[in-house]
This record gives sequence, C-alpha cells and structure tokens, in this order.
Amino acid sequence: MAWPPRARAQLGGILLAFFGWVSSCVTTVVPLWKNLTLDLNQLEVWNMGLWHACVIQDEGATECKAYDSLLALPLVFRLARILMVTANILGFLAFFLCLWGLSCLKTVNKNMDVKRQLGVAGGIFFCLSGIATLVPISWVAYNTVQEFWDATVPEIVPRWEFGDALFLGWFAGFFLLVGGLLFICSTCLQEAEEPPQPLPAYPWQEAPNGPRLQNRHRYTATKNADLVI
Repeated sequence: MAWPPRARAQLGGILLAFFGWVSSCVTTVVPLWKNLTLDLNQLEVWNMGLWHACVIQDEGATECKAYDSLLALPLVFRLARILMVTANILGFLAFFLCLWGLSCLKTVNKNMDVKRQLGVAGGIFFCLSGIATLVPISWVAYNTVQEFWDATVPEIVPRWEFGDALFLGWFAGFFLLVGGLLFICSTCLQEAEEPPQPLPAYPWQEAPNGPRLQNRHRYTATKNADLVI
C-alpha cells in the first residue's frame, strides 16, 4: 500500500532530524571543538572540547585529560555544556513525540487531533534542539575568530583554530531545524478528502428457484376421449 505524500514528508522530516540529533550528540562528546598546532613542535596537535583536552602525537598516540574544575573553564565553554546537553535531551524527547504523531502509525487511540498535537510538539522540540545546538557552536566559532585576529597578542603566540566538531555541529543544527519544520508543516496540512469509491459491480445473481406451486386442479386427458363441441 502506497503512503500518502503527508506520511512520506513526515518520515523525511523525522529522518533528517534524527540524523541531526545523532550528530549533535557526537559533537557534544568529541574533543574537537578547537585545535592548536605549536610552531616549535609540529609533531603534536592540541584539541580542546567541552569535557576534556587531548594531545595527538605524530606517532598516533593520543593522551586526553578531563578538566580539573568547571569554574576554571571559559564562560563560553560552561554555557556550551549546558546548551548542548539541553539540545540532546530535547532531541530525544522530540523523536518519541514525532513517532506518536506519525499519521502512518496506527495506535490504540484513534483521535487524530491528539496525534497532530503530539507531532507539532515533537517538531517544535526538534527546532529548539537545533537552535540550542547552533548557538554554542556559533559562539565558540566567534570567540575563536576574535582570539585569532587579536592584535594585542604577539604573533609568536600560537592561535587556536576551528575544530572538526564545529562543522559537524553546524550541520547537526541545520538538519534539526529543517527536519523539525518539515515535520510541523506536514503534520498541520489537512489531508485531501478522498473521493468515495464506487461500489464494485457484481454480476446479478439469480435468485434460487423456489418451489413451484403445484396446480391442484390438474387436467389429464384420457386416451380415446371423444371430442365434444
């Protein structure tokens, strides 16, 4: 059975948003928000994330260390932790709300208004998750650019640059927003009323022959009967 366009749009929206949510979770965990390469020692690359910092050596060895104190972190990283965790929680709740709001999913509750409300709420949560992902990513990128072009810092001091997690976070926020908006629009659209299908034409069936009425006054001609005029 072919799904209607509304159901296919809902599935496309929830798949895009789910991919964005998974990417947002990966962005929260990986220590690739900022990287630094020392001019004096090119064999080591320093990476900085929300939870720990890592040093990658040229031989392939990686050594990571968690931050000793939350208060010692810059303000942008402290707020980024809160916003990214909030985005992941919102995306998790939005995914299950959108599943209940799918029009192609048959549930015990036949009330379509409730399913539509759950779908809209799930789409809104996906959009909020995307915004909560884009804000800290863009803020960290802005601070990185400001520090890189700070004229008061001597040129011999190494500068932090964009990490791979920032680009992944931008894609994650974009997919969350697009998927959430697509799911909201497809859920709010009213399905066109299907024209009533004509009843199938069955060949007329003849009624079974009922018992014939017996003629009580049956006339039987006798042999060699005389014709009477």
